[in-house]
Amino acid sequence: MKKSIYSILRGKFLISDDSFKNWRIIIFISFLAIIMIASSHSADKKVHEIAKLNNQVKELRSAFVDGRSKLMRLKMESTIIRKVADKGIQISEIPPVKIKVKSSIQE
Repeated sequence: MKKSIYSILRGKFLISDDSFKNWRIIIFISFLAIIMIASSHSADKKVHEIAKLNNQVKELRSAFVDGRSKLMRLKMESTIIRKVADKGIQISEIPPVKIKVKSSIQE
């Protein structure tokens, strides 16, 4: 047992006569390890990209809500009255009247 562990540590299995099988397995396992590492790096990149996009969505959503609330404040009648009062425009005290036009076109 002691000799087999010592021969493994010295690498005799890599230089013996039937070492071609061992080299094939080592190269195959190394190739699989490289693929696994590349795959995990790719997955990590995607996770970071998703987190960044989620932050952008939150920022854009808050900007949208802020813009919508500003628009609602600007559309309020009291705000409009204040803005046009500076130009000398006042609210009419007579309510508007609907005008109906009767067509007199004869064919």
